[in-house]
Amino acid sequence: MSRRQSRILIAAAVWTLYVWISRIVIMSGQDDSVGFKVVHGVLAAVSIAFGLAIGKIGWDARRDLRRGPDRPADPAGGRPGAEAAGRPAAGRSS
Repeated sequence: MSRRQSRILIAAAVWTLYVWISRIVIMSGQDDSVGFKVVHGVLAAVSIAFGLAIGKIGWDARRDLRRGPDRPADPAGGRPGAEAAGRPAAGRSS
């Protein structure tokens, strides 16, 4: 994935989160029917989940591009505490 494509995914994720979170805030102050609020709440939840998913894909691609082709991926996935899970820390031999 190119840098441009990862930026587009991140931008789409930010836009999706902005639109649906602001819609939920606006909707909470309105006097709409319960059915309207339930339907739009479900739509918002699904859209926010998709937004988070595409944001993660874009962010991971951006991180991989910064890492470069000659550096291997971190086996811990950048998670703290991976050493406690039985994986040796980078730079240490077992």
